[in-house]
Amino acid sequence: MMISSWRRRRAARREGKLQQQRNDNGEIELTVPRDFRCPISLDLMKDPVTLSTGITYDRENIEKWIEAGNFTCPLTNQVLRSLEPIPNHIIRKKIQDWCVENRSYGIERIPTPRVPVTSMEVSDILSKINVACMKQNGKGCRDLVLKIKSLAKESERNKRCFVSNGAGCALSEAFQAFSRASFDENVAVLEEILSALAIMFPLDVEAKGFLGSASAMRCLIWFLSSGDLSRRRNAVLGLRELVSTDERKVNELSDMEGAIEALFKLIKDPICPTSTKASLLVIYKIITSSPTKEKQVKKLVNLGIVSLLLETLVDSERGICEKALGVLDGICNSEEGRQMACNNALSMPVLVKKILRVSNLTTDFSVSILWKLCKKEKTEDDASVILEALQVGAFLKLLLLLQVGCVEETKDKASELLKILNLHRNKMECVDPMDNFKDLKRPF
Repeated sequence: MMISSWRRRRAARREGKLQQQRNDNGEIELTVPRDFRCPISLDLMKDPVTLSTGITYDRENIEKWIEAGNFTCPLTNQVLRSLEPIPNHIIRKKIQDWCVENRSYGIERIPTPRVPVTSMEVSDILSKINVACMKQNGKGCRDLVLKIKSLAKESERNKRCFVSNGAGCALSEAFQAFSRASFDENVAVLEEILSALAIMFPLDVEAKGFLGSASAMRCLIWFLSSGDLSRRRNAVLGLRELVSTDERKVNELSDMEGAIEALFKLIKDPICPTSTKASLLVIYKIITSSPTKEKQVKKLVNLGIVSLLLETLVDSERGICEKALGVLDGICNSEEGRQMACNNALSMPVLVKKILRVSNLTTDFSVSILWKLCKKEKTEDDASVILEALQVGAFLKLLLLLQVGCVEETKDKASELLKILNLHRNKMECVDPMDNFKDLKRPF
C-alpha cells in the first residue's frame, strides 16, 4: 500500500501536477512543477521562451545570460544557432492554468506578456522611415516614429533592441532631413522625432553628426525658445548630447541667435531637474570653451545669471548644485561677473556653506569662486567682501578643508585665501568656531 502511494506521487511529479506537502506545522505547501521553473533561477516562469536547443527559460533570465556574452545554452552547453528566443505559448498557458487552479493558496495568475520587438521588425521600421524621409512624407514618418516610441516604452528590452539596431542614427538622420525642408509644415514630425530621440540617448558619433547639422541645430534652438514644456526639455537634452563631446558644436551653438537667452529662461523657469542640469551644462561649455565666451558671459550677466544661480544654490540637489557652481565659477572669470557676485548678499553665505558640504566638486568650485572674489577685493581699498567672508566663517572652514584634504589646485587657492583673510582678522571677530564643525555631521 505504501509502495503504491509513493509511485502515484512520483508519477504526479513527472506529469507536472500540483504536489502538496505538509510542513512541520501541518500547513500545506505548494511545490511548483519542475517544467514550470526556469532552469537558471528555479523560479516560476513569467514569460517562458525556448532556445534553438529546445530548452525553455524565463525570458528575463536568458536574455541577461546572452547579453553577458554567453552564446551557449546554460543547461546543455550547446552553441546557440539563433540568439532570438521563441515564446513558448503552450508552457505559458499551462502555467497560467496552474496559477488559476491554485488561487485559493494565494497564487496570482501571471499576465500574458507582450511579445517583444525583434531585430528584424526594428530594421523594417527604420527602413520605412528612411523611405518616408526621401519622399518627404511627414505623416508617414510621424506614424512610424509614434510606433517606435510606443514599443520602446513597453519594456527596457525593446528600448535596447532599438538602440542596438541603430534607431538613434536613423531618427537623427530623419530629423536632419525634415529640418532642411519647410519648417512650418514639418513641426509635428520634427517634434515626434525629437521626442523619440530623447528615449535613445546617448547617441553614437554618426547620429550626433546628423543632429549637429546647421539646420537641425537651428530647429533645436527654435524648440528651446518656444513651444510646450516637452519640446523645450527634449531640445535641451539634444543640445547636451551635441556639446558634451564636440567643441565645434559648442562654437556653433554660441554663435546662434537666441541660444543663450533660451538656455537662461530654462533655468529661470525650470521644467524638471534633468532639463535644468542639461541647461547648466550647455552654458558651462559655452562660457568656458567657445571663442566668444567673453561676449556670452557679458550677455548672461546682463540677463541676471549671477543672482539666479545664487538663488538656485540655496536649496538644490547635488547635480544642480555642482553645475550651478561650475557656471558661476566661469562667470567670475570676468570683471562684470565678479562685480555682480560681490554686490550680491547671498554670495559669501552660500559659497562658504557649500565647502565640505555637498561633494568634492562643489568644494573645489566654491573655493575657486571665493579666491577670485577675494583676490579682486585685495587689489582695491574696499575689503567688504573679505570681511563678510570672515563673518560667515570662511577662515575656519578653509582651515578645516586643509586638514581634511583636497586636490592640489584647491589646496593652493585655500592657502592663499587664508593669507588674505588673515590680514583682516583683526578688523572683525570670526563666528563661533563650533558652528563650523556642524558641517562634519553631513557626508562630504
